[in-house]
Amino acid sequence: MTDAPETPQIGRRGVARAFTLAEAQALFPLVRRLTAHAYKELEPVRQLLERTVPTHPEIPDIERQYETIVRRWVGKMERLGLVVKGLWLVDFDTGDGYLCWKFPELRIAYYHGYHEGFDGRRPLHEVVEELDPDWAHG
Repeated sequence: MTDAPETPQIGRRGVARAFTLAEAQALFPLVRRLTAHAYKELEPVRQLLERTVPTHPEIPDIERQYETIVRRWVGKMERLGLVVKGLWLVDFDTGDGYLCWKFPELRIAYYHGYHEGFDGRRPLHEVVEELDPDWAHG
């Protein structure tokens, strides 16, 4: 049913790895392409689910299709070593926090510590300028 690009296995599924900024940026085009593909695949299912009466007998099948698409995307992101934080939201672990990206953003432009979460993310350029972290140079 899908013609999505093959996802390389960088690590064991569910095991995040530490990325330098350069490594994250090199992997980003694939992450964005896979996410855009999954989003495009899910959107008609989401719309169908939204406009179907909750008691309709096909709801369980539509929900299963939705879940299958999302789980497939999550599996691909995890195999790449990313931490999935929500639908279309992934983090690249740097060893001291996360480079944070949410579809449809065009680049990795935010960072947050391990305890701040999405709401605490800061522009990446500010963090690099202020803290000069090791992961920004590797």
